[in-house]
Amino acid sequence: MEINAAVARAPQAPLSLETLQLEPPRAGEILVRLVATGICHTDIVMRDQHLPTPQPVVLGHEGAGIVEQVGSGVTKVAVGDHVVMTYNSCGHCASCDKGQASYCHDFFPRNFLGTRADGSSGLSQAGKMVYGNIFGQSSFASHSLCHERNVVKVPRSAPLELLGPLACGVQTGAGAVLNSLRVAPGDSLAVFGTGSVGLSAIMAGVVAGATTIIAVDRNRQRLELALELGASHAFVADSPGVVERICQVAGGAGVDHALDTTGLAPVIQQAVAVLAPRGTCGILGASDPSSTLELNLSHMMSAGRSLRGIVEGDSLPDHFIPALIRLYEGGRFPFDRLVTYYEFEQINQAIDDAEHGRVVKPIVRFPTPL
Repeated sequence: MEINAAVARAPQAPLSLETLQLEPPRAGEILVRLVATGICHTDIVMRDQHLPTPQPVVLGHEGAGIVEQVGSGVTKVAVGDHVVMTYNSCGHCASCDKGQASYCHDFFPRNFLGTRADGSSGLSQAGKMVYGNIFGQSSFASHSLCHERNVVKVPRSAPLELLGPLACGVQTGAGAVLNSLRVAPGDSLAVFGTGSVGLSAIMAGVVAGATTIIAVDRNRQRLELALELGASHAFVADSPGVVERICQVAGGAGVDHALDTTGLAPVIQQAVAVLAPRGTCGILGASDPSSTLELNLSHMMSAGRSLRGIVEGDSLPDHFIPALIRLYEGGRFPFDRLVTYYEFEQINQAIDDAEHGRVVKPIVRFPTPL
């Protein structure tokens, strides 16, 4: 079938709106008509070749839509179901077997390398392969092939055009708080970086009952939004004495939990520096593969502090995404406050606005078929 897609053909270049051919779903695959898809910083990283994602490629990994066709063996969803497409995983490695699919041993190739496991792509143009299957979906397109493992059925009562960011950015931030760090009532939490991931973490901190929630960023408008969404304090990241001031408002000893969403080593060092004894810092941001981190070992060991990486918020998407939807519908997780909508043909403007911090979470919407 013919589909409309935004194709990345060169680093830093605008995506090209093109007509491509899409294969029918194979066994275990699902054809989804996109209603909307979120734009994530990781899409920009792949476009600009900071990760070895081959081009030409259709990016996009926060898709939401309606099932149009299922391949043989699919039982999880049926034609007409509303779905969100999340990260892909193999289903049979040691991590997947233990319910930790975000640490799948095959995570990188199944999400970033642009092909199915057998090296094929469902996308082509004039007989030439176009790379797809990014995060098992490539949702910068009117239609997408996804897999039974990375599709999540969602209730029809929820606004489908809003739900795509739950697949990655929102579940990463919220899951880090609720699943990974298990923030408890009365705990303190510092979040470094208030993009969609950091603001989702702040909203989850409110859900968890944290009483001191500290937002740290250079962007003053983002800090104002963080306060509106439940942060108790906000600090400009490069202001004098910011580490000491964070520790002070958290009771003097530091915070119970810290999260870095920037992937920048100097910021991670700050996040570790504000930890109280036995505190844990989680790293959520995508760092340059060559970057390293220097830590004071005595600071870490002598007070039982911890530093850990967190992927996709340790989420089990089939359970966690519907849980976030229930929180949203109950008025307790207003992630719609992060969103700015664009039409599909405005996708390059949406990406540019995201890159320059003009919006928090852009979502592109696809035309409704006649």
